[in-house]
Amino acid sequence: MSQPLKVLYAGTPATAVIPFDALLERNDLDVVAVLTREDAPVGRKKVLTPSPVAQRAEERGIPTLKANRATAELVEQLRATGADIAAVVAYGALLPRPVLDVFEYGWINLHFSLLPQWRGAAPVQRALMAGDTMMGATTFVLDEGMDTGDIVGTLTDPVRAADTAGSVLERLSHSGASLLADSLVAVATGQAKPVPQEGEASKAPKLTGPQARIEWNHPAVAISHHVRGVTPEPGAWTDYHGQRMKIDRVIPTPEVTGLAPGHVAVRGDAVYAGTGSYAVELTRVQPSGKKPMAALDWARGQQRSEQVVFE
Repeated sequence: MSQPLKVLYAGTPATAVIPFDALLERNDLDVVAVLTREDAPVGRKKVLTPSPVAQRAEERGIPTLKANRATAELVEQLRATGADIAAVVAYGALLPRPVLDVFEYGWINLHFSLLPQWRGAAPVQRALMAGDTMMGATTFVLDEGMDTGDIVGTLTDPVRAADTAGSVLERLSHSGASLLADSLVAVATGQAKPVPQEGEASKAPKLTGPQARIEWNHPAVAISHHVRGVTPEPGAWTDYHGQRMKIDRVIPTPEVTGLAPGHVAVRGDAVYAGTGSYAVELTRVQPSGKKPMAALDWARGQQRSEQVVFE
């Protein structure tokens, strides 16, 4: 290409900021505008706050469109940007055909899974919760379905021992940024040959707070997968004395047995909780209204006369 490819960037959460920054550094790409979701209430006071992508666009002086749904007005605003192609990373809404047809080379979406596995809003979280050992990212041509378009490119990333959803998303945001940039150029220059998705599809709906609750009667390995998948958001938790306690990483410990599900015990310098199989070691906890602390410090602070049991 003799001139940089003009790109509209569509994204909303913090995860989408890293690929956005990467596109801005490419000499062969010119990000001319941003599409993000409308300002949303944040915090206990519900203060209307721009999305992380909107905030970064303002810092970089890039014109920003904010919309939660497609309208005829939005179509005209998108057309007025003069972009040749759109890059999408977690924008947060399905786009209808009139919007998809605005740009000459279409919309290229970066999704953090190996499609057609884990279509939806929480692919990394759901994959870790399911115990997947291989993660990845896919670029595909956006269509009207939920992550169903033809694939442009993929990359893989093995799960590491201490991984959480947060650490995996951090890595994939960086590696996926290069994949996205290269895919944009390949599509616009005709080098890419998108292919239909193959294999069994699975869904990854958004996680809610109640779904992050730990079920102590489940096996230890399943609980470990669950905690890793919901960390840092929405955050694993359990009930203790009628209040919510957050639980950080847990370590399956086959050699520790004899604890009923949810029952907690200090053995040596470690704290264990019983599960449906063997115990898990607790690393850090956050009691309601307090800061995170070492599980051992918390456990030693409990009254020895009472039995410590998670509900």
